Formats: sequence, structure tokens, C-alpha cells
Amino acid sequence: MGTSGSILALDQGTTSSRAILFAPDLTIRGLGQREFAQFYPQPGWVEHEPEDIWSTTLETARQAIAAADLKAGDIAAVGITNQRETTLVWDRRTGKPIHRAIVWQDRRTADICRRLKEAGNEAAVTAKTGLLLDPYFSGTKIGWLLDNVEGARAAAEAGHLAFGTVDTFLIWRLTGGRVHATDATNASRTLLYDIRKGDWDADLLKLFGVPRALLPEVRDCNGDFGTTEASLLGTALPILGVAGDQQAATIGQACFAPGMVKSTYGTGCFAVLNTGAEPVASKNRLLTTVAYQLGGKRTYALEGAIFIAGAAVQWLRDGLKIITSASETEPLATGADAAQDVYLVPAFVGLGAPYWQPDARGAVFGLTRGTGPAEFARATLEAVCYQTRDLVEAMHVDWHGKAKSVLRVDGGMVASDWTMQRLADILDAPVERPVVQETTALGAAWLAGHKAGAWPGADGFSKLWKLDKAFAPAMSGDERQRKYAGWKRAVAAVLHLAKDQPQGITS
Repeated sequence: MGTSGSILALDQGTTSSRAILFAPDLTIRGLGQREFAQFYPQPGWVEHEPEDIWSTTLETARQAIAAADLKAGDIAAVGITNQRETTLVWDRRTGKPIHRAIVWQDRRTADICRRLKEAGNEAAVTAKTGLLLDPYFSGTKIGWLLDNVEGARAAAEAGHLAFGTVDTFLIWRLTGGRVHATDATNASRTLLYDIRKGDWDADLLKLFGVPRALLPEVRDCNGDFGTTEASLLGTALPILGVAGDQQAATIGQACFAPGMVKSTYGTGCFAVLNTGAEPVASKNRLLTTVAYQLGGKRTYALEGAIFIAGAAVQWLRDGLKIITSASETEPLATGADAAQDVYLVPAFVGLGAPYWQPDARGAVFGLTRGTGPAEFARATLEAVCYQTRDLVEAMHVDWHGKAKSVLRVDGGMVASDWTMQRLADILDAPVERPVVQETTALGAAWLAGHKAGAWPGADGFSKLWKLDKAFAPAMSGDERQRKYAGWKRAVAAVLHLAKDQPQGITS
């Protein structure tokens, strides 16, 4: 198959920016990637420099195009996918951000969320947004910026400032400030968007102190988001697809049918269950969110968010310095002492679903004098598996057992056969790893490619999905339950040390 109809996917992530040029047969024609700096001004605070986000995105896009050796006419469109919830505010007159971006992992607004919760606001917020009152989301981050950057609130109320998640910021920059827009998936992560009505909500804007003048227009995931300035990428290219990273991965995994589940293992881990045309309210503090919106029609999902997955491996490398690269964890875990039950609860920035405890902090249990790097590596990889089981069990309860048993996986950690086998063992369910593991970028590419008329529809795209390897459960039932019970005890201890103790899974 030729390269005409290739799509440039911009995948702006938490620790790096990537750009991938996909041919219509899903082969990768060109790729660029650049890591960028993380800033931690205070414990629990995480920031990015907006100009780093922009410059690495532009650089990697140019790298991918150069590597593909394509003519400008061979690229049909651009798709964008992004780290969600990360919050930027900039001056419309200059395009200059008023502060560093506040990253989704940032916990600085935990006290604001707690006060709003204590005032009895969470039920009403959840009913409209499907979300919880947690610092993870954008709403309280915007309020913090307006209240802590000198002159920001007055400028916002005068209409001089613009808010955006990372997709919106990139669209603004790529179009030379002509388009201030987002898609329904990113909007659904702000605490300001009514996911049933499909619009910004006046009561929520008032609650979080966000002037409507700040907000972008909300469009379909396969909407028209303008064209890039010709000087940036060598030619003007239409931007025809946008979705937050987890929703893009859901699309890239071809999880178009209700009941299909995917789990992405990057900095964090995110499991998404397609629930179809109707939003499903969770009893277990999972999130109800927009899976995608195509042609004005919304499809919903239940989502469970684990804040720390691959980031725990980075901690082994950069914090403890017991490995020099992530690839070392698999041989270490394989050689770990089977007689030692070491549990790592990686609550470095609080615990996500289904616990939602921002005050929780990480802990290691089961240490002996014989515990070493191998046991730490195994505990780190197993923590991802246990947390995934927490999410999947909650999903099955919330949706009355209608979720399909197969888990489609993607992200950097799925390259480890050991980890994927252990995941299947702990879940007692088959795990499927696709041939094309760049599913987040692929989802954004499909949105743009289908909109451009260069790629097939959902059914045709689903047929292009191909299995790389399936992992079947091999652990005994007794061993599985013994190990998972130990994990639950470890989490209970971490929650006990935190200020409040939320409820567990509700049947």
C-alpha cells in the first residue's frame, strides 16, 4: 500500500513528545521523540514549561516528516493526542503562558478539593461531569492559576486570557492563534463540562471560579480544528482529529464495541471500558467519561486511573538507582526470591481509582535482610498488576459483569513478557498485546485519517487490528488469591496512615 493518505500523529505525553507518521496500512513511516524537563517546585507539585511542550512537539513533527521522506502532498491530515488534565493559561494578545503548565499529577489543590467536598458539592459535580473532586482534574488548577498569578483573574474576566489542556495549546500554536478549541474527551476531564448535555456548565464555572471567556470551543474528536501555519511543517496541513491520550488509545485498540476494555501502561496506568451510548454511574469511584464523540454522537466509558505505573520504574532508576534502564526490571523480577512477598504501594502522588486518596503516600511492605534489587523490581512490576485488578474488579461490579474478560494492553511497559504474564495471572483473564503498540498515536491518526477520507471507518479499522501475543493465566487460584490478599492488606495500611479512609469496592 502506498504512502498517499499518510497521517501525522502528534502524541504529547507527560515525559516526552512524540510524532509518528502512519501509512494507511498502519505501518510507521517516520518517528520523532524528545524527552523534556519535569519541575517539582514543592512536594506533590508537578509542572512543565509550556515552551518545552511546544518546541519538542514541533521538533518531533519535523523529525517524523524528515524520517519518512514524504512529499507534503502525501500527508492527508494531522491528529493530536495529549496528556489530559494538564492545565495551561496564556494571554490571547501575546500567546505567552502566564505560568508553567500544572501537570495532571499535581496535588497542590488537594485542600481546595477537600473544602468543596466538605461543603457537600461532590455529588452534584459527579452527576454532571462523571468525575470526582480531586486535584487530578483541570478545574481547580485553573482557579489556582487565576488566584496566584498577579493580575490573572482580572485579565481573565476581561477576556484577555485563554485556558487549554495541552491539545488546545498545541492547536492555538499550530494555527497561529486562529483556533481556540478542544474536543469532547479533553473537555470531559476539566470538572467544568456536563457530559450528558455536551456543554460547559454555568453552575460548575461558578463553583470553581472560572470565567467562561477563558474556555475553548468544544468540537467532535473527528472535527475540523483548523490548519497548521505553512511555515511550521513545510505546508499547511488540516488538523482533523483530537482526543485525550486514554481515549485515543481506546480508539487505537479498536475498542468500539460496548464491553471492550483496554489498559495503557505509561507514566500512569489507565483502564477504559466502553459502555456505549449511555453513561454508567460508578459506585466504586471510577470515572464516567466521554470515550469519543464522532459526528455529534457521544460514546461513554468507565475509566480507572492509576497515577504511578511506569513512573515507579523510573523511581527505581533515578531515585533508588538500583537499575540503569527500565529493561533491567524483567530479568531482575524473573530472578527474585519466590519465598519473599514484598509489596510496593506506589502512592507517590496519592492513590487513584478506586481509592482516590490524595493524602496517601508510598510504602514498601515485607522487607527482610534478604530483600534486594530483584525483589524491589518484582514488587514494582507486580504493583501495576494488582492495581489493574482493582480497576477491573470495580468495572465488573459497576457494569454488572458485562465487561468482556479480555484485556487489550498498550504502552511502554507491555514490551515486558514477564509483566504481561503476571498481569494475566493476577487478573485470571487473557491479556492481548497488539502488533502496533503505538495505539495512542494510532487512535489520533485514525480520527484524522477517517475524517480526511483517507482511512476506513470503525469496522474497517477494527479489521486492521492485529494480535502480537496473547497471555493466558497460568498461576494457581490459591496463589493468585494469596498474593492479591497481601496487596489489599498493604493498601489498607497505606490508607490507614492517610488522613481519611475512603470506602473500598461496593457490590
